[in-house]
Amino acid sequence: MGKVDLANTIMTTNSSKRKSKIGTLLTLNLQAWLLLLPSLIFLFLFTFYPVMQTIYLSFFRADLGTPDPFFVGLENYRQLKEDDVFWKVMKNTVWFLVTTVPISMLLALVMALALNKAIRGTSWLRTMFFYPTVIPMIAVANIWLFIYTPDYGVLSHVLGWLGISDINWLGTQETVLTAMIIVAIWKEAGFLMVFYLAGLQTISKDLYESASIDGASWWYSFRNITLPLLMPTTLFVTIIALTNLIKLVDHIVIMTKGGPDNASNLLLYYIYETAFTFWNEGMAATLTVVMLSILVVIAVIQIFFVDKKIHYS
Repeated sequence: MGKVDLANTIMTTNSSKRKSKIGTLLTLNLQAWLLLLPSLIFLFLFTFYPVMQTIYLSFFRADLGTPDPFFVGLENYRQLKEDDVFWKVMKNTVWFLVTTVPISMLLALVMALALNKAIRGTSWLRTMFFYPTVIPMIAVANIWLFIYTPDYGVLSHVLGWLGISDINWLGTQETVLTAMIIVAIWKEAGFLMVFYLAGLQTISKDLYESASIDGASWWYSFRNITLPLLMPTTLFVTIIALTNLIKLVDHIVIMTKGGPDNASNLLLYYIYETAFTFWNEGMAATLTVVMLSILVVIAVIQIFFVDKKIHYS
């Protein structure tokens, strides 16, 4: 009988400990959720709710000719599919991203490699390279508007000294998007350089010393040490560059307004133009859903496919 009582006591004690642990975990989880609650409220109010409202509105016709929006299903998406301006804007956006992002990242990496060395004047060079980042985009657009202006702009004078005929960079369909790309690269490269510089400084110097002792060249060390260990930084920089550049629209408002003939029109500016110039809220919502879908697809590819090829050690 005594053994049975002892076993019951042990079982009761274990059960009490188990319940105590469960209670402690529940308390910790409740505290964690309570601490996250303010952020979750703001995230829902300013991210999830607007996204759901935008998706909902994309199924309605809502423009100046429709005082009371009514449900049209996928009609907005069908019209978008047949819209030549939309496809031109998408072509511009894709070309803008596939040129601006790699060139900005490459330039940022080159600047970071140059500034990672202990040389005189490094602080001044870092400030100079990073300075375009802190200038508001409106100011940057006005600076480059003066540079690109025909006849009396800075670029026109430089081309004149070189004996090259003047070019209307912002007034010609063949050159305007290239001009916009140059402005974006000048603005973003210094910002991306900071992340590469931070990534370079986390790489142990011992690795380079060991490679040098073994007679490795600079290129060999860069290809087999620097690049693999910078891959996590590169993934992060790619995501930052894509999100920054796809929402870059201020310079278009100041410099071209999407012209000439939509040659410099990008997706975000087209959304703005549709919503606040043509007052077609339903179509603007549809365009926004398209842009969000593109961003989601890019994020999924980067995180779930590219991330698997990255070396973290």
